[in-house]
Amino acid sequence: MIHVVATIELKPGTREAFLEEFRNVVPAVLAEHGAIEYGAAVDLSTKIERQVPLRDDVVTIIEKWEDVPSLEAHLVAPHMLAYRECIKDYVQGAQLQILQPA
Repeated sequence: MIHVVATIELKPGTREAFLEEFRNVVPAVLAEHGAIEYGAAVDLSTKIERQVPLRDDVVTIIEKWEDVPSLEAHLVAPHMLAYRECIKDYVQGAQLQILQPA
């Protein structure tokens, strides 16, 4: 199993529109071979000192896949290509962390 943390930096004021498009693609992603988990998260305000400053224009996607080939297939799946087209006007940048259990 592998873990993916995708940090998506959005243009100001577009988070809800981005999340709506994200929610629309989730069922297709979870139906993919090798998909274990695929969900969005946003920063939560707490009083915990070590927490990074809140990021109103960031969405973090938490993913789990059976293996790297499953992730690679996901990245070029037709529904993902269409999804990227739908969200392109909202996204300023993105970073991926691809991890394995230690």
